[in-house]
Amino acid sequence: MTSPLFAPGTAHRDPRQVDDLAGVVDLVETCSPVYLRYSEGPLADERDGPSRDYEADVQLPGLSVTTVEPEAWWPRATIEWVARRLLKYAELGAERDRYPWLLTGQIAGYGPDHEPLIVNARPLARIGSKALRQAESVYRQHFRVGQDST
Repeated sequence: MTSPLFAPGTAHRDPRQVDDLAGVVDLVETCSPVYLRYSEGPLADERDGPSRDYEADVQLPGLSVTTVEPEAWWPRATIEWVARRLLKYAELGAERDRYPWLLTGQIAGYGPDHEPLIVNARPLARIGSKALRQAESVYRQHFRVGQDST
C-alpha cells in the first residue's frame, strides 16, 4: 500500500505566509525535517497528484522537493544556507502561479535528479516575496555567486 500524498486534513488550505527570512529560518530550525517546494501550492498539488518525470513519462511516488536544512558539516549561519537554497531554485517560481513553500513529510524515494520525493506532506508556510528579496540580499552578500564547487 502506498502512503497518501498529504497527511489527512492538511492540504485543503493554503499554508500561512512568512514574509521575512528570519521567520523562514525559524521554521527550518524548529520543524525538522523541512523541505522546499516550488509549485502552485498544496491545493493544486493535491488536485494534480504526485510529481512527474516528464522526460521518462513516469509518475513519481511523491512530491518533488529540495532540502532546506543545513547539513551537519555546514560551518556557517543557517540563514546563509537557507538563502542559498531559496535562490538556487528561484527559477522554478518564475512560472505563472508558482511560489515557494515549506513542508515536512516522509521520503518515499528519490527522483531522477536525486531530489527527495515526499509523501504524508504537511504544509508549513508559503514564503513571501519580501523574504525572497531578503534571501537574495543575504546570498549576494555572503557568497561568490556563480562559482562552483570542486
